Amino acid sequence: MKEATYIPFEAKSGQDKELTAFLKEGATLVAQTEPNTLYWYALKKDDGSFGIFDFFPNEAGRSEHFAGKVAAALNTNADTLVAHGWDKGVVANISNFSILSYKEPDTDSENATSATYIVLKAQPGKVQELQQLLIGAAPVVAETEPKTLLWTSLKLDSNTFGIFDTFTDEGGREAHFAGKVAAALKAQADDLVVGGWDNGVLNNIHNFEIIAEAGK
Repeated sequence: MKEATYIPFEAKSGQDKELTAFLKEGATLVAQTEPNTLYWYALKKDDGSFGIFDFFPNEAGRSEHFAGKVAAALNTNADTLVAHGWDKGVVANISNFSILSYKEPDTDSENATSATYIVLKAQPGKVQELQQLLIGAAPVVAETEPKTLLWTSLKLDSNTFGIFDTFTDEGGREAHFAGKVAAALKAQADDLVVGGWDNGVLNNIHNFEIIAEAGK
């Protein structure tokens, strides 16, 4: 995996159930028609907003996805289902990442039920140190966190990073935040992350329910 995309959006008033059903159908369509979309997650936050996080082997895979059937269907239905429509409600919210490191789910893993996305801004002069911390975290997760299914470290721009991970259940998420990677980030956050642990990490955590997924 080399590329990832995240799109947050909100349902149009009264269209929550319809949007949820659409995204569940979208997962099936991704599985059937997009071999180069490695993982695709439809997400819902506690505040009722939605999102899609997906992962690709290269930029060509991402381009195929945005030229594919799911994107076309969302474009067609966005004015009905998504607040602010396609251009302002979907396209304007797209964030494209390069993947720094990852731990993939085992082939016989349980399905993911929850996910977390965290945005991190590096302190001035600390980009390389934060990047190396994130790159080195993937094998630690693989060795110590059986209920963390997918774990990825991401880079958005010159000083903005992210972590996206999925879990078997809420207990898996709790174990992750009590684990070695979280402890290492907490220990170094004041030095590496704008805002430190509380304002730079904890305040930038987004927790999701996974309502549909497709991929390996």
